[in-house]
Amino acid sequence: MIAPLPRTVVRLRLTITLPYQVGNPGGDFIFYLLAALTDQQTVVTESLDLGGREPRIDVDPLTANRLLRVHANPGPFTLAYQATIDLHQVWHDPTRLAEVHARDLPPAVLPYLYPSRYCPSDRLQALANTEFGNLPQGYGRVLAIRDWVRRKVRFVMNTSNSYTGAIETLTDGVGVCRDFAHLMIALCRAVNIPARFTTGIDYGADPALGPTDFHAYVEVFLGDRWWIFDPSGTAIPMGFVRLACGRDAADAAFATIFGPVQSFRPVLTIKTALSPEGLLVEPRHRDEALSTAIV
Repeated sequence: MIAPLPRTVVRLRLTITLPYQVGNPGGDFIFYLLAALTDQQTVVTESLDLGGREPRIDVDPLTANRLLRVHANPGPFTLAYQATIDLHQVWHDPTRLAEVHARDLPPAVLPYLYPSRYCPSDRLQALANTEFGNLPQGYGRVLAIRDWVRRKVRFVMNTSNSYTGAIETLTDGVGVCRDFAHLMIALCRAVNIPARFTTGIDYGADPALGPTDFHAYVEVFLGDRWWIFDPSGTAIPMGFVRLACGRDAADAAFATIFGPVQSFRPVLTIKTALSPEGLLVEPRHRDEALSTAIV
């Protein structure tokens, strides 16, 4: 009999406030900022205030992303979301996590082997094979890719835009969390390791980087599930509430806006809370492999 993997339950409370000013004739919004509903992430309580506007919420059966669509007439518009989340985290010995051949991957994982808009892995194959092709396969090789990205790229605020992809990040040597994630994903795919872009909130980030904000990190498929990697190294993975995942930022942007809309700085908070057992589990950096998703 295979022993069950060690688990930890972390309860977190988050708030997200997004203020906008909508011009004529109004605007449409697509949000990926509701906490995802998965077997390993439970939404205990939540509330959504759209100032009386009617939302439309759909759930992607493959990713568990919740898509929120809203129309706002001209004038001020503020979205306010609050939630209490239980993260059912799985831990594993990294040395026992193997890469999976493409022929054996679940169908839902296959799209994360291919190039995408911000992760042109086909253009990085020569580099990836030179740097990582001869390394032993498994979690250690993925960790080597993560650490290589950290060495090559400096975290500098306001150094990229919606056009910046993995190639530009590699060339410029600077970026923010989404840029680190895109480069790591592209390099993983270039050596046939499925990798995807995932969004959350930057729990535990250094206050010197600014107020709490949205965060992008990477999940890599090894063994029988997705494992978390944070190439920017700016936050604590144990505190990542899953909002959305996809091939890259084009699939999982927290807000996409159509129409004449002025955006203001979002206001986010995230903190730990007592679990039903009365325990306060404070996220911290750990050496074990961490997963909060199977497929």
